[in-house]
Amino acid sequence: MIKIENKAERVLLVGLETYENAANFVSTFEELASLAKTAGVEVVGVAVQKLDKPNARTYVGTGKLEEIAMTVDSREIDTVIFNSRLSPRQNVALEDELGVKVIDRMQLILDIFALRARSQEGMLQVEQAQLSYMKPRLAGRGVALSRQAGGIGSKGPGESRLELDRRHIEERIEDIDRKLQKIEKSRDLARKRRLESGVFKVGLVGYTNAGKSSILNALVNERQQQYEKNELFATLDATTKLIKVKDDFSVALTDTVGFIQDLPTELIKAFKSTLEESANVDLLVHVIDASNPNHEAHEQTVLHLLSELGMDKIPQLVVYNKMDLAPADFGYTLTPALELSIKSEQGPMVFRQAILQELNKIFVRFEIELPYDKSYLLPELKKISLLDNVVETETSYQITGKISPKLEWKLENL
Repeated sequence: MIKIENKAERVLLVGLETYENAANFVSTFEELASLAKTAGVEVVGVAVQKLDKPNARTYVGTGKLEEIAMTVDSREIDTVIFNSRLSPRQNVALEDELGVKVIDRMQLILDIFALRARSQEGMLQVEQAQLSYMKPRLAGRGVALSRQAGGIGSKGPGESRLELDRRHIEERIEDIDRKLQKIEKSRDLARKRRLESGVFKVGLVGYTNAGKSSILNALVNERQQQYEKNELFATLDATTKLIKVKDDFSVALTDTVGFIQDLPTELIKAFKSTLEESANVDLLVHVIDASNPNHEAHEQTVLHLLSELGMDKIPQLVVYNKMDLAPADFGYTLTPALELSIKSEQGPMVFRQAILQELNKIFVRFEIELPYDKSYLLPELKKISLLDNVVETETSYQITGKISPKLEWKLENL
């Protein structure tokens, strides 16, 4: 029997350094290579040019385009990936000139999301983002979108529908909207139950591959662990687990999709409901990869997106993770901050203690007397508050501790 091997697409990466993007050009171009690796393609070459501004028709200059065309032919390139967003006009012109599939950074990210989506909601959100992105690129393509239709490897839940005409795409987007609204109603009910339960909510946010999933997995048992890998966008779907912090007191810890520079607006819109899982928390934990040389740019990207999403007013704990892999002269820019190596033996304990310290800042102190005939309420009190001292007298428990301000009313019913 003849074994047929599926070879990875051979791609050429193209970057254009302009006055506007000069400050972060190197980091974003390196990130493009990581994105390509995550998508499973083989990078066989790069092409970089400096211009004052992009060419309106072909993005790069005429001479550079000729050079790229020769590279495409000589190295048998399947796909050319540009590091910036291309206009529909530029995309069409470049494919006509180069004779191969051309995609930009935005479509590459969309394709990776398509590969990573696992839940029904995640797959619908990605498909909606793909369709919204591709709709304006239908002009001049007729019914089929030719090489553009499939993105990397023609993968993802939406590629078969990307060959539909504009009217059908709009109908499909509306259909997805209806389905997502139903899912959102269920999410709202679950969120409402968590609010009513009074569980303190902690949200993990950060740049993709900063180690958010590693933190969550380090705090739960093996059966509860989620997918974790050293790659971009390993996690898309929001995951919430109860994490014991002190005695019987637990918090709900939520991990969700990581951020990235130039995150497509289509994805921000499509994943709004998922991102809101982190927006409705009592404490944000901003996780930063201390081993990444571009961590400062990553920090600013996350802070900018948190501001855009209206999450910058939530109390925040900054965590520099992977400190065991950080350079010896590492210096952090955001303060105060926790230095952490979550995969070390002491990592989980250090993280729990840091959360406990933040709770002590947010919670308010209380003193109550609990009669012995209401001693059955003591276990519940231990679950909703941080107890400092429980003293037994002749007739009652004298209890001191701290509790979330939104749960103070529960003390009146004890």
